[in-house]
Amino acid sequence: MASSQEPISRFIRAVDGLRLHALDYPAPPGDGARALPVVCLPGLARSADDFDCVARALQADGRRILALDYRGRGRSDWDPDWRRYDFDVEQGDIAAQLADAGVAQAVFIGTSRGGLHTMRIAARRPGVVRAAVLNDIGPKIEHAGLLRIKRYVGRLPPIPTMREAIALMRMTAGVDFSGVSAQEWDAYARLTFIEKDGKVELRYDPELSHTLDSVEPDVAPEEHWDDFAALSDVPILAIRGANSDILSPEVFDEMARRAPRLEQVLVEGQGHAPLLLDEPTISRIADFVRKCP
Repeated sequence: MASSQEPISRFIRAVDGLRLHALDYPAPPGDGARALPVVCLPGLARSADDFDCVARALQADGRRILALDYRGRGRSDWDPDWRRYDFDVEQGDIAAQLADAGVAQAVFIGTSRGGLHTMRIAARRPGVVRAAVLNDIGPKIEHAGLLRIKRYVGRLPPIPTMREAIALMRMTAGVDFSGVSAQEWDAYARLTFIEKDGKVELRYDPELSHTLDSVEPDVAPEEHWDDFAALSDVPILAIRGANSDILSPEVFDEMARRAPRLEQVLVEGQGHAPLLLDEPTISRIADFVRKCP
């Protein structure tokens, strides 16, 4: 194992002037030229910090990792116009961040929305995605899961302390995430909230809730099989939370049928999306990436 270096924060300006942030985990000296970098793309209301445990494991294997904060999340600026929290604008931001970091090709790890971005990049920029880890996301999203997400994104009752935030998370999601330890709940809460001025706040712009305005009980979500087809010739590791209401077992298996190089991992005791904090899942991702170019 190579010794790791602490990540550095990279900031650039998007074409519209917003400041975008990414965490850059340098490859250990002498290793970076021999392996493709890894790009980590988070979920809808998540941040680059979600990938810290995975990134450190991959960095120790000699990889460079770039974990991105979309606009409105983490340490990137919030957009004054919520309508720019859409896939096309975010795709432009991702392209600019990769260009700034000198990343032309990479192994991509995408959680939820990040997996959809990975499929879109593969379809629109052939050759950029050399391998993909899709964390609890597929070309067809279960409608019930989207409706559930719509009920909580951007909505936070007053919470005075981080301890109470942790308790709230365990109370609301504990059934689907019965396999998560107390230590992992603590870590995940601190990735979700921040204590500021004597209160607990979200680590994303609450206006992100508008991205789900079109999700209604009688409106079926779009499917993305054409974008997924662009990944069919590259190695894929598809991860599904055993209790997921976003990625169904049927779609999970159909993905494997359509992509012969796809490997499946089922994370027991977790829902949407697996937290990527437990050692078995991190080790499985590291094993997969180790086999990539």
